[in-house]
Amino acid sequence: MSVSWYLAVSAILFAIGLFGVFVRRNPLVLLLCLELLLGSANLSLLAFDRYHGQGDGSILAIIVMVVAACEVTVGLGIVVAMHRRGVPIDVDKTTELRG
Repeated sequence: MSVSWYLAVSAILFAIGLFGVFVRRNPLVLLLCLELLLGSANLSLLAFDRYHGQGDGSILAIIVMVVAACEVTVGLGIVVAMHRRGVPIDVDKTTELRG
């Protein structure tokens, strides 16, 4: 398969994730859409890595996966803390998390 197919799938995933970030107000759905954005970036990095035959894209993809794991951990911690305090979980209604 050529690189253009991988990039087309990556662009579609990125567009779906970006649409979800702009439209949805649930923090869990926002985290899922951010994961789609980072996954599409990984796919394009690995496609270019395979095309050029160097290992730079794989190293960057691993770094992006680490950042995605940290983002999910912090995001879910914030959502759980909001739920325990009785703060509305809607992103538009949330102004600050007092602690």
